[in-house]
Amino acid sequence: METPIIKIGNSKGLRLSKTILDKYQIKEKVELILEEGQIILRPMESPRKDWEEKFREMANQQDDELLIDDVFDDENFEEWS
Repeated sequence: METPIIKIGNSKGLRLSKTILDKYQIKEKVELILEEGQIILRPMESPRKDWEEKFREMANQQDDELLIDDVFDDENFEEWS
C-alpha cells in the first residue's frame, strides 16, 4: 500500500485510514520499531494495564515488601527545605 507523507506543522507524518486503525485496534499511540530497512508500527496497549490486579496478587502472596529502604542513613532532608 502506498501512502503519502504529509506536512504537520514543522514535522511530517503519515495518515492512517479509519479502516486500518479499526482493523489493528490502534487507539492513541503506536510503538515504532526500527529494523534493518523497515519501520514497523505496532498498536500500543495501555502501559500499566492490569497493574492494580498484579499488585493485589503480590500483596496476597506477601511479595510486596520493599527491596531497599525508602530512606537512607546518609540522607540530608535539610537541603530540601
